[in-house]
Amino acid sequence: MAGHAHKNPAEAGVKVVSEHRRAHFDYLVEDTVEAGLALLGSEVKSLRQGEASLNDSYGLPKGKELFLINAHIGTYKPSGVFAHEPLRARKLLLHREQLDRWAAKVRERGYSIIPLMLYFKAGRAKVKLGLCKGKTHEDRRQGIKERETKREMDRAIRRR
Repeated sequence: MAGHAHKNPAEAGVKVVSEHRRAHFDYLVEDTVEAGLALLGSEVKSLRQGEASLNDSYGLPKGKELFLINAHIGTYKPSGVFAHEPLRARKLLLHREQLDRWAAKVRERGYSIIPLMLYFKAGRAKVKLGLCKGKTHEDRRQGIKERETKREMDRAIRRR
């Protein structure tokens, strides 16, 4: 996904590094927020080369902080022995009230914090987080039915 223009041209200066494509299939996204990432220099350089994957990653509140767990940022080859750990926990930078609100929902109501997209905005690494609930089998079937109905309607309109 590195090097491709962002889907919304109104957001100029956004360079998408990685997207979690299955997130909208597996989860019902109820709210989103943009968070900064506390990264090492070699991680930033690796991200600029598009070396990242958000599959199986999630946000985990620990005390008064939020961490991105299991996000893979590939090693930056020129850093040699000083390279970072690809799957290390990375601190997410959010406003306190936002973090507290989301952490409460995760603890009490069975929500998950799932990273939807990793990108650079004005030269800074950002992650779009989603407050999500896991979809049930019935939810997925409903989604498939809606997509098929919409596709059939579009076909009928085109035939006219």
